[in-house]
Amino acid sequence: MKIRVESSKIIKPFYEHTPHPSTTSHIPLSVFDKVTYEAQIAIIYAYHPPTPLNTAIELGLRKALVVYREWGGRLGEDEHGNRVILLNDEGVRFVEASSSSTLDQVMPFKPSPSLLSLHPSLKDNVKELVQVQLTRFTCGSLVVGFTAHHTIADGHSTSNFLVAWGQTCRGLRVNPLPLHDRNIFTPQNPPLIEYQHKGVEFMSKLKKEHDSLKEVHHISEDVVVHKVHFTVEFLMNLKGKASSMNGNNKPYSTFESLLAHLWRVITKARGLSGFESTQIRISVNGRTRLNPKVPSEYFGNLVLWAFPTTKVKELLREPLSHATKLIHDAIAKVNNDYFRSFVDFANTKAKEEDLVPTANMNKHILCPNIEVDSWLRFPFYDLDFGTGCPYMFMPSYFPTEGMMFLIPSFVGDGSIDVFIPLFEDKLSLFKKICYSLDLLED
Repeated sequence: MKIRVESSKIIKPFYEHTPHPSTTSHIPLSVFDKVTYEAQIAIIYAYHPPTPLNTAIELGLRKALVVYREWGGRLGEDEHGNRVILLNDEGVRFVEASSSSTLDQVMPFKPSPSLLSLHPSLKDNVKELVQVQLTRFTCGSLVVGFTAHHTIADGHSTSNFLVAWGQTCRGLRVNPLPLHDRNIFTPQNPPLIEYQHKGVEFMSKLKKEHDSLKEVHHISEDVVVHKVHFTVEFLMNLKGKASSMNGNNKPYSTFESLLAHLWRVITKARGLSGFESTQIRISVNGRTRLNPKVPSEYFGNLVLWAFPTTKVKELLREPLSHATKLIHDAIAKVNNDYFRSFVDFANTKAKEEDLVPTANMNKHILCPNIEVDSWLRFPFYDLDFGTGCPYMFMPSYFPTEGMMFLIPSFVGDGSIDVFIPLFEDKLSLFKKICYSLDLLED
């Protein structure tokens, strides 16, 4: 897939009906912004023709930046050395590119390094907080690559922004409007730290450096990103099997059931020792967990993690319902009290001990653990520039062994696509057992 960049420029907010605001103000990062992944994340959309002109999409983006000024700013520090978002309107990167082939010739997109040519850079030294690339194919199809800095917003907020971008392209007002106040997470007085956060969301700098040194020896090993499609019928059967021994009568969710299945299958394929521990890092959205609830429109990061953990032997020996219960119970524990405890810890102990976040996108190998990014509830398919919604979206190429992405399939029937990076020599066994409901228990 040969992509030629035609132009690359910085575009700034377009204040059409409102006066230009101050460009010297800033927004302090919240404790949730500071503890999340400090990395660029990229997603890719594909549109069938007809599609709007690049100029119309660009103008819509400039209008959306008026409402979401954070994206057009820069990360920096205030006079006290605290990390902030500078609302300086310095703009976002806008790239126009073309391909000499039709989209059909390169579809379906496989998770491979070639995807990296469809969106702007993921490098840490990029100043722009959003970067967009529009790639035109000879058939008239359009691929939109969107790269954004995770410190600014989580997946929930980013998907709201993308929907707003579509609205401005269609000449509509942004609705709903984002809530920009990141100062709403105030610590309790006195602080009430009821849970363990060191070793969970935070770690010492020394341990992080030690973990980085251990990692170097594994980077050269071959990791391939494998895409798996799970049909609605398979998911229903899986959910039924996972919930069959649930004494609460309420079935486990499709997400919990599928994640439990994948945890077991990946662990089996890895061939780990039965006495080794394995855990999953699962994002938990705090908007509905906190009491009072934080509006869905809150713009920023508001995610912590659940960490179901068990021994490999137990994970594979016990039925699917056991792994599903571990996941369900771990997620349930990340409740209002847990979020409040985290806020208090982050504002006190984490500062006093100079701790750093455990979230790390620079890790290449997660084995024996797994990390999951679920995009199942995000309205990514609602990004309509004026000629219809995308017929496909997917994450870019992230070859971090054990970091999975779950997305709703473009088939649109409730089926799910999962992108799973594994060592190449583990892939054949994974493929053999990934659709089996009984193999691990025979």
